[in-house]
Amino acid sequence: MTQAKVKFASFEAYLAWSDDPENYLEGRFELVDGELVEVPPESGLNRTIANRLFFLLVAAGIVPLELAHPGQCEVQVPVLQPRDPANRYPDLVILEAVHLTLTQKRLTITLDMPPPQLVAEVLSPGKQNRDRDLVRKRDQYAARGIPEYWLVDPEAQTVTVLQLQNGSYGEVGRFQGNKNIGSPMFPDLQLTAMQLFQVAQ
Repeated sequence: MTQAKVKFASFEAYLAWSDDPENYLEGRFELVDGELVEVPPESGLNRTIANRLFFLLVAAGIVPLELAHPGQCEVQVPVLQPRDPANRYPDLVILEAVHLTLTQKRLTITLDMPPPQLVAEVLSPGKQNRDRDLVRKRDQYAARGIPEYWLVDPEAQTVTVLQLQNGSYGEVGRFQGNKNIGSPMFPDLQLTAMQLFQVAQ
């Protein structure tokens, strides 16, 4: 994991610095305690599943193409405890229409913008990775006010849908096999967990 040797006093200072073409960073970096830490590349399996979810939502007409961003949308999140990153790159982000204007210059959702409609994370193997998605990201996404959070688990082949309720996430359901995934945000969704995982067998 690479760490850029720059210290930032605020998220705004990081944005200003990284918007300068002379400071171009290849890859994705999280801002942790004022320092940039490179985010390791996703596994091929995780990327395939995230791309599959993106494709199925767009192809079904549930989400307009311009609002769906797999893996590259940066979301500023509240820092709730030491070593929490101030930004995350969810495996899939579904934006609101208002974000199209707000992100013309940079695909970053800052705290002064409305939250995305939905974020999804594909769980990586290993306790530390799973805890990050199941606990730390969950708390940060809830504090950010993101209405819906999907946890896609390739090991269990399940999709857990969480809905924001009074500042924390409550479980809508855990879906597997041929059962339709229930989404409060997209009630007309016709999608099963099997459709997400069949390409990754």
